[in-house]
Amino acid sequence: MKELILLRHAKSSWDNDLDDRNRPLTEKGVNRIINISKASRNFFLDIDIIYSSPAIRALSTAIIASSILEINFSKINIIENLYSFNSQHILNFISSIDNKFNRVLCVGHNPAFTEASNILGNKELIHLPTAGWVKFKFNQSNWKDLKNGESIFGLP
Repeated sequence: MKELILLRHAKSSWDNDLDDRNRPLTEKGVNRIINISKASRNFFLDIDIIYSSPAIRALSTAIIASSILEINFSKINIIENLYSFNSQHILNFISSIDNKFNRVLCVGHNPAFTEASNILGNKELIHLPTAGWVKFKFNQSNWKDLKNGESIFGLP
């Protein structure tokens, strides 16, 4: 059995003239990911590994969530392919995850995460908001074979 959580990065700032990858979290975004992590602690138990987009807003979200959830920072891995707005890139990455990991957290972006959620899960998601997450429980034991996951939403 595999478990996957897709966590969308927290609210980011558009105030500075920065490249998209370099946009930081807003104060509201920081507070929201702290609060959602505290409120959702039981859904994030026993995470084996965290994969994050290299975008500052996603990596910051992963670091803050890890801190609140008491997940060792050494479990955070930056994955270039998660800096994507295309669900097929996300699905391709998920299918490549090493089968030694059973509980995986991915931190990334919309619309890719919303679209991937609707492909992988059994409940329709209209829009995954910033700092929102979707957890899937799959009966399959191979990341390449995932389908019809039981979806649980954590929406701020």
